[in-house]
Amino acid sequence: MKNSSLFDLSGRVALVTGGNGGIGRAIALGLAEAGAAVAIIGRNEEKNQNVLAELQAIGIPAMALKVDVSERDTLAEAYAEIEAQLGSINILVNNAGIGVPSGGVLQEDPEDWDRVIEVQLNAVFLLSKIAATAMLENGGGKIINIGSMYSIFGSKLVPSYSAAKGAIVQLTKSMAVELAPHNIQVNAIAPGWIETDMTAVLRDTPMYGEAVARTPAGRWGQPEELAGTAVFLSSKAADFVTGEMIRVDGGYAVQ
Repeated sequence: MKNSSLFDLSGRVALVTGGNGGIGRAIALGLAEAGAAVAIIGRNEEKNQNVLAELQAIGIPAMALKVDVSERDTLAEAYAEIEAQLGSINILVNNAGIGVPSGGVLQEDPEDWDRVIEVQLNAVFLLSKIAATAMLENGGGKIINIGSMYSIFGSKLVPSYSAAKGAIVQLTKSMAVELAPHNIQVNAIAPGWIETDMTAVLRDTPMYGEAVARTPAGRWGQPEELAGTAVFLSSKAADFVTGEMIRVDGGYAVQ
């Protein structure tokens, strides 16, 4: 076996939530470049179609569906539609997310709390349950959850986001223990400070420079720098890796 074949995703089918921009788009394109057929779901149809065109230009089967992961009743139907068009899903990347910079629990509105938890945590549980049920019947698969530096550190700015991302790590570990005997590996990626639309509001604030100063790499990361880790965790090379959270943060968490 050539070493390169360890990372070959030909014949695999991947679903990336929130795959129409930022980190999700970069992961979707990275999986496609590795040979996987890719489906993305997202709320913005124009952005969905733009990324779908990029995926199709790579030359792999691809599709995009307009789905809001907070609408629970749509998830199983969307999953079934993807499998009907592309085949059994082997790789689920739970990337969709939102954040509400409330300034702390004293300022955070309960409705905003519920909305963030629904997207960042509850949808991950629900889609993972759907995926794991199907993967059990198909001989295995990979589930990749997207954490955050706030999976590790507290945040007075976005407590709901931080709470959800912390819970993602424990959910990942719990699913990994449960599903490992069924050849389903469950892992998480924890991005550091990455330049995306979600973090754009911070670029003209002191937090931007503070993050650069704290990061040994001396800069913010780019979404494309997450793709390689996602390909690894989706591949044969990671068949004995489960329950892990891999930081892609330029060394931010080291010091």
